[in-house]
Amino acid sequence: MFWGNNKKNKISGVTIKFRNVEIMEFKNIVIMKGNVIKDKSFEFAIRIVNLYKYLTDSKKELTLSKQLLRSGTSIGANIEEGVSGQSKKDFIAKLSISLKEAKETHYWLRLLYRCEYLDKKMFDSIICDCDEIIVILTSILKTSRSNMNLEIKELKNVKINF
Repeated sequence: MFWGNNKKNKISGVTIKFRNVEIMEFKNIVIMKGNVIKDKSFEFAIRIVNLYKYLTDSKKELTLSKQLLRSGTSIGANIEEGVSGQSKKDFIAKLSISLKEAKETHYWLRLLYRCEYLDKKMFDSIICDCDEIIVILTSILKTSRSNMNLEIKELKNVKINF
């Protein structure tokens, strides 16, 4: 097998875990399971914290960087809450907040760049990560809302016989 002799799964493939992502191989098809948005938002939060340290220590910028820290770390926190939400509606609400926080973070990054607190290389790198998170969250929310609307329509069409 491609991945070596690791834990066999029920469909005679191989499963390994790497950085909290489950990777399965079955008949030369590789399937990755894990929560990409949770991982990306957590790594992004670490970058935001490090950027905050840089801005406060090296650039002596305290106001905008604090706003960036709050919104940039809130993205992942709300995703974590949403993933363990009590209902699909709760999940959608928390991920909607995450999307708003990601868009706010995007704003603060652009402002810091235009005010010359960030150089182009630094800005391009972190704004790309922020854009990616926005795209993923938008897609998740669109799919979740669509699925929830389908479930509601199905429930309305159920006939109860007494």
